[in-house]
Formats: sequence, structure tokens, C-alpha cells
Amino acid sequence: MTSTPQPAGLSRFNALEERAAAAALHEVCASTAWVRRLLAGRPYATPDDLYAAGDAATAGLSARDLDEAMAGHPPIGRPRPGDPASAREQRGMAGASEELRAEMLELNLAYQEKFGHVFLICATGRTGEQMRDAVRERIGNTPEREREIVRTELGKINRIRLARVVEAEEDRGAA
Repeated sequence: MTSTPQPAGLSRFNALEERAAAAALHEVCASTAWVRRLLAGRPYATPDDLYAAGDAATAGLSARDLDEAMAGHPPIGRPRPGDPASAREQRGMAGASEELRAEMLELNLAYQEKFGHVFLICATGRTGEQMRDAVRERIGNTPEREREIVRTELGKINRIRLARVVEAEEDRGAA
């Protein structure tokens, strides 16, 4: 019986020195506990094993860890300068009208005032209007309900970013 070879990108990620692997994982999720949990699981046999570990780590974040993870995300409509991940993920706001941008700023501030943290949504593939509609809808949630939605959205973001880590490693090997 032969085993399927491990993807080259995952092999390179598994082989990274711990500090470099921690830095790569911190770009995925700003929670120190999340990063530590994924580091402890190395090496990963398949990308799906890595994603499952990321999901489990996200599900296991304490309230403080979740706050730390959210602090690593800029508000929708205001990606961090020089941060290609947030610019790419928030691409749906790139062509937004000034009116929509102003409305998102107002909604972001109202959301942050109510919940005490940034509005977090997996923005990949969403239009500015879809993100606006989501914040309008979610601002009516209870804090407890919103924390669970945030955890789910964070998990989606982390999966996309983990896939990019593995794919980026694949692309580097092909160059």
C-alpha cells in the first residue's frame, strides 16, 4: 500500500523553523493561543489536517483569545496600509461609492460602540453592499449571539488564510 505524497507547500510549512512557522501562523490569526495550538500539531499530514486543527483551535479560543484575534483585523472599508491580506479580503469595498464608505464608517463605529470590538466578517467574495447589509443585520444581535457569529466568521477567515499559506508555499516551489 502506497501513501499519497504530502503536498510540497505543506511539507515546507511543516519544516519551517518554529519562529518562522509562528510568524506565518500569526499572519493568519493574531491569537497567540491559536498560533501555539497549531504549532503544537505540526507536522500536518494533509492540508485538511491543518484546516481541521485551525477549526479546532478557533472553536477553543477563550473570550480573551478571541479579543486578541479580532484586534488583528482592521475595520471593513479601512484595510491596513501595506497589508495585502486585508486589502485582498476587503476587495469588495475597493470600488465602493463615497456614500457607501461613509455609511460603513458610521455602522462600524456604532457596532464597535455596542459590542466593544471591530465588526468581523469573512469579506472575501462579498460586495460592499453585502458587508453593509450584514453589519446592519448583526448590530441588532445580543452580545452573546454576536460573539458566536464572530467566532464562525473568524474560522472562515482563518481557513482561507491557511490555504493561502500552503498555496503560497506551493507557488514558491513551482517558480
